[in-house]
Amino acid sequence: MTSASPATTMLVPDFPFSYDGWLRHPAGLGSLPPGRAGTPVAVVGGGMAGLTAAYELMRLGLRPVVYEPGGLGGRMRSVPFPGDSGCVAEMGAMRFPRSARALFHYIDLLGLRTRPFPNPLSEHTPSTLIDLGGVRHTARRAEQLPDVYQEVAAAWEKALQERAELATMRDAVRRRDVETLKHVWDRLVREFDDQSFYGFLATSASFRSFRHREVFGQVGFGTGGWDTDFPNSLLEILRVVYTGADEDQVAIAGGSQQVPRGLWEHRPRKCAHWPAGTSLASLHGGAARPGVRAVTRDGTGFAVTDTTGRRDRYAAVVYTPHVWTLLNRVEADPGLLSAPLWTAVERTHYMGASKLFVLTDRPFWHDVDPDTGLPVMGMTLTDRMPRGVYLFDDGPDRPGVMCLSYTWNDDSLKMATLSAAERLEVLLGKLAAIYPGLDIRSHVIGEPLTVTWETEPHFMGAFKSNLPGHYRYQRRLFTQFMQRGLPAARRGFFLCGDDVSWTAGFAEGAVTTALNAVWGVVEHLGGATHPDNPGPGDLFEALAPVELPYDG
Repeated sequence: MTSASPATTMLVPDFPFSYDGWLRHPAGLGSLPPGRAGTPVAVVGGGMAGLTAAYELMRLGLRPVVYEPGGLGGRMRSVPFPGDSGCVAEMGAMRFPRSARALFHYIDLLGLRTRPFPNPLSEHTPSTLIDLGGVRHTARRAEQLPDVYQEVAAAWEKALQERAELATMRDAVRRRDVETLKHVWDRLVREFDDQSFYGFLATSASFRSFRHREVFGQVGFGTGGWDTDFPNSLLEILRVVYTGADEDQVAIAGGSQQVPRGLWEHRPRKCAHWPAGTSLASLHGGAARPGVRAVTRDGTGFAVTDTTGRRDRYAAVVYTPHVWTLLNRVEADPGLLSAPLWTAVERTHYMGASKLFVLTDRPFWHDVDPDTGLPVMGMTLTDRMPRGVYLFDDGPDRPGVMCLSYTWNDDSLKMATLSAAERLEVLLGKLAAIYPGLDIRSHVIGEPLTVTWETEPHFMGAFKSNLPGHYRYQRRLFTQFMQRGLPAARRGFFLCGDDVSWTAGFAEGAVTTALNAVWGVVEHLGGATHPDNPGPGDLFEALAPVELPYDG
């Protein structure tokens, strides 16, 4: 009998620290000098990164003070449909790879249920319809599609194997073979930092055909089409592929917002300093502070002013929103960051994204077309305006939820000036051409729910995605939590969140960079990790992201 091969994790090759192991270790994440118990630490932002950081800082015996201008959750935003349907629209994060082990530490802690996400051609998706150039194909599995789709899949696999050492890297990720990961990845960073995703395809022998590149852009791999990522750095794509982030994804039953809100309410079995039954909610009297208007250095600490004008001092600040908010939403003391870090903030590139959801009277898409014997509608990938249509249900006797459109960048901007009602009308018209004879409108109940992330004032985009040549900037942002040896005037302010991570757009990156910030705060306040459970900063020199030359 052979033992099962180890499962893939989101062990990012730039910094292959096993955060899930650090979280699970019985020694905990560290300890603080007795005199630091109860020290207030500002946590700006109540999304996944902010509440991860606040929860762990509380467990360590500090007093996190969370500031949040909107509802807790950030881009884990689950909006209930009006009425009492019990259904939600996942406006932000909605699918989570099982390889996200640090995130699942908290999902499991909270006892949340998950279910397979209905991605295109997934074994859990009853039917997928691909509509390209007005030609439609319906399939359950990829091998049921015409030959051109098989050719494109083979071309992608061949390009990755021949030019990006796919098999070696996936095996190293599964085995957590840090030495191999660093050896191969550091070379690939040097080779591909200036390469776009499209440039990689266009210079690969297997993708000589423009038609193959076009089909790949529309249909892609895993979650669907990737042409909106074509201008971005190839390194962003390789991280996703190596770590299985675009495979075996699940949804959180009842909505993803339950994770950050659950951490807000959760009462850990063991907390340093705080009495049994303490939670973040109880420390805050049930409500987070309002949004932040200004952050300044104040002697050896920091002053944080909220939108009501209240000003409080803190020994440290953990800043979790998109870094662009430091440029326009918050009066940020220039001394919070060095000049090279401010440049990295300015150069951060965000992806736009829009969604539109509707509630239906029932999951009518499971009805069978008597002429074809196939479901009347399936998960839909199209080169028309909807781009991606996703279908969700909890059984035949419950209402259904349709994500009528999930779009990115230029396709998202096509929606930006339309009201929710106008968007619905446009999308129903486009889908009528794809599904002639199917009256989708007759099943829609209530008003649509929609979001455009690039016009959300506290976000200004869905998530970071580096352009070619941005690796140096990303390295500065990610390593900012390492403040050993810096003068006091440069210490104590910690950036985290998925846009600071190497895997933006994934909640795992929000969690792991929040844990980096927790390590940084503990060290800043004179604490340390247990020798049996070193943290990310303790192992930084051995795991540090490769540093590319700046001159020459």
